[in-house]
Amino acid sequence: MALIKSMASNKVGRLTFLLFVCGAILLGANIENVNAKVCPLICFDYAGYMTCPSSGNEHLSPSCNCCLAPTGCTLWNADGTPICTSN
Repeated sequence: MALIKSMASNKVGRLTFLLFVCGAILLGANIENVNAKVCPLICFDYAGYMTCPSSGNEHLSPSCNCCLAPTGCTLWNADGTPICTSN
């Protein structure tokens, strides 16, 4: 009797494992690559303003750092010297 129970539980375990593997394969096919960037926790408190290609020469409120700014935007010191440009 114990042999029958162990054989049955072994089949259930194999079936569960097989379902898990098939599910992982099916779900894995729908995963897309995500391009993420890691931003430093440095904030340029001294930035005077920001300019972006979409707004021309308009002085915008600056982001904390270039990593957090929209692509192509430049952070500037109050005296007009550039700090950095976002990639």
